[in-house]
Amino acid sequence: MKKLLIILFLFLPLHIFAQSFVASVGQTTVEDNQHFEVSFTFSGKDIKGVRNFKPPAFSNFLVLSGPNQSTSIQIINGVQSASLSYNYIIQVKRIGTFSIGTASIEYNGEAFKTKSIKITIVKGSSKPKRQKQDADISDEEIAKNLFIRAVVDKRKAYLGEQVTVTYKLYTRLNIAAQMSISKLPQYQGFWAEELETSSNITFATEVIDGKQYRVGILKKAALFPTQTGKLEITPFELTVPIQLRRNRNRNNFFDDFFNDPFGFNQTVEYNATSNKVTINVLSLPTEGKPDSFHGAVGEFSLNVDIDKTTAKTNEAVTLKVILSGKGNLELLEMPELNLPSGFEKYEPKTSENIIKRNIISGSKTAEYLMIPRIVGIREIPPVEFSYFNPTKKNYVTLRSKSFKLNITQGEQLPEVQYTGKEDVQHLGSDIRFVKTSFEDIYKKEESVLFTTFFWVGGIVPMLILFVAVGWKRRTDKLAGNVALFRYSNAQKVAKNRLKKAKKLMQGNNYKEFYTEVSQALFGYLEDKFHIPKAEFTIERAMDELRKTGVEESLINDVKKAAEECEFIRFAPGAEKSTAMQNMYDQLTMVIIDVEKNIAGGNDK
Repeated sequence: MKKLLIILFLFLPLHIFAQSFVASVGQTTVEDNQHFEVSFTFSGKDIKGVRNFKPPAFSNFLVLSGPNQSTSIQIINGVQSASLSYNYIIQVKRIGTFSIGTASIEYNGEAFKTKSIKITIVKGSSKPKRQKQDADISDEEIAKNLFIRAVVDKRKAYLGEQVTVTYKLYTRLNIAAQMSISKLPQYQGFWAEELETSSNITFATEVIDGKQYRVGILKKAALFPTQTGKLEITPFELTVPIQLRRNRNRNNFFDDFFNDPFGFNQTVEYNATSNKVTINVLSLPTEGKPDSFHGAVGEFSLNVDIDKTTAKTNEAVTLKVILSGKGNLELLEMPELNLPSGFEKYEPKTSENIIKRNIISGSKTAEYLMIPRIVGIREIPPVEFSYFNPTKKNYVTLRSKSFKLNITQGEQLPEVQYTGKEDVQHLGSDIRFVKTSFEDIYKKEESVLFTTFFWVGGIVPMLILFVAVGWKRRTDKLAGNVALFRYSNAQKVAKNRLKKAKKLMQGNNYKEFYTEVSQALFGYLEDKFHIPKAEFTIERAMDELRKTGVEESLINDVKKAAEECEFIRFAPGAEKSTAMQNMYDQLTMVIIDVEKNIAGGNDK
């Protein structure tokens, strides 16, 4: 047995030089509410020449995370081997059997493709289950080492008072990839404002019950209660991909012999849920509430200024009111402006400058435009604003000074008295008098029924109406039938792709050219026969062509063109203009012949 193992080790380096590119999944039968991982792994002597990774479309799946790239390097008996993996966390959309399409990659100019993988989706339980596989750790153990806490700065607040909630992630585990939000918290009964946080989570350290955790802030929000009583903030749910160390097989000789540090980790998804938070909201006191109070809660200052103290009649005067401080400035009602008689007042122009950090603060400005109409000294009374201070638990009234405005006589507005016909003449042609004499008017005796204009004006709109109704019915029919719409537009889409391919050919972009012409042919067949992209194969397209009654010789031409296009795409010398022109002409004629053949078959 030992001699056999030694011989195996001696010949093992001969095999690790071969390159391979494979796709793999943890399981091929998945529940409809379950996430799973798919990996595309390139293995070879080295990975320096790997480039241009192209994943499949994932048409019937929802990509939750990825691509997450990982590498592994091994040295056995002095010979190095390496692997490069692109990992995705995906979720199924519906029940059925679907295919994960092929992925492609290039290594030192040579193309590699994976095989497609069929995934069967079955009805599962209402709650997703994490696939533990052989990780020797339970959900309870993960919850002790990774959790989310919702922390509020106060549990009791007044109506309209800011409550700041901070969601923190505590972890002692390795987070393998980007996290995704499963469910956002609900703030029913609050006016919520998102507070500024860093786009990248910065971790600090914190000790809880003698254990040291890495702590990062996920989200912060400022909440302003809009109703009294006990209000509940629902949990924040987050899907966290974590890296766990698997148990090694104690009976496996190779595990003990190599003790590979890269081979015994696996990524699993854990659904972290924060705690619920209850806030007790108190009513504002009625004692001492001033008449000028309109619901403002916080700490504010008032600044009022006027742009002039002397003005002429009919001249605009602006009074600016600025409220600054801490509180929900967006919901603040600006103070009322009481003007003496003789002023015409317009709706104020308001603007805001709000800072959303730990405490909502800033300023809100209102500019009141007034026009004096009467000469004399006029006094604008003080502007008054009241708010409730939750720290001091009392009402505060702010009052500006009064403003005296000296109004002098300005330019008079023109007044017009209409005493006769001559007084109206200065208005030019704006006014016309009622015509009382009809001596210069005669009746036209010719019948309108026998004029060309009558028939053209009557028939042409009817023709336009019939065309519009027919076009609308066809549009509605296409909009209600996706398959018919794709069938009708298949030739048009292929034509546009071929135009784009021609431009790429003229620019000598051979790689993009072959990609575009192949998409023109495959996309045409997918749309014409309503084949989902993830389920498309040349064989299925050939079967659909036979069902439609397309001639066998033309079917062979289509198959030959598709295979040649895929071959020449990665073949040496594919950049030659003659090869591109030949392929362009061949695919163009194939699509035209198929379209004619299908149209001819439908006419029979």
